[in-house]
Amino acid sequence: MGLIKMFKEDVDVVFDQDPAARSYFEVILTYSGLHATWAHRVAHACFKRKFFFLARVISQISRFLTGIEIHPGAKIGRRFFIDHGMGVVIGETCEIGDNVTLFQGVTLGGTGKEKGKRHPTLMNNSLVATGAKVLGSITIGENSKVGAGSVVLHDVPDNSTVVGIPGHVVVQDGKKVRQKDLDHHKLPDPVYDRLNELETQIEQLKKELQEAKGVKQSGH
Repeated sequence: MGLIKMFKEDVDVVFDQDPAARSYFEVILTYSGLHATWAHRVAHACFKRKFFFLARVISQISRFLTGIEIHPGAKIGRRFFIDHGMGVVIGETCEIGDNVTLFQGVTLGGTGKEKGKRHPTLMNNSLVATGAKVLGSITIGENSKVGAGSVVLHDVPDNSTVVGIPGHVVVQDGKKVRQKDLDHHKLPDPVYDRLNELETQIEQLKKELQEAKGVKQSGH
């Protein structure tokens, strides 16, 4: 597919995803996520032709203007949408499928100085919400969602929702893995749940310790 046709698709997806979009003129001139995507498509074309320095210059100018950093080596599919976008970081070996949506503050990064494929793969129709971090050479499956603020370190199956630090799958194939309300403003918090469990265990240990002390004192 030619760049011009892909550019048009990038504009059309904004209208599909963002109800605030009013006109082509407004979208083309004011949407930083769109500008970053377009700059990346040009930078990636240069990168594939081994014009590495030019590709990095284009990506850094885009980063300065949009607040979105996309390495020119990243592979991004059709109808890619970045909503708002400030603080988004996409690493060199990322592979992003079609119809993927990212929100502001998302990091698709590595976990160290490993070589080769070291960044995530996002399959078709996946979504990564505000502030989420997806780290390492892992795969987010098709039609899957990563909740806001999550840190994902392991593969996510297709048709799943993952939340928490570290990320836990809470919905898969339309069925709740954990009995939690998944309203957008009431996403489950595995860390909070674990802290509650630990607090309960500590209270139980205190009770057992007090009982043991009582037995010991009565023995005297």
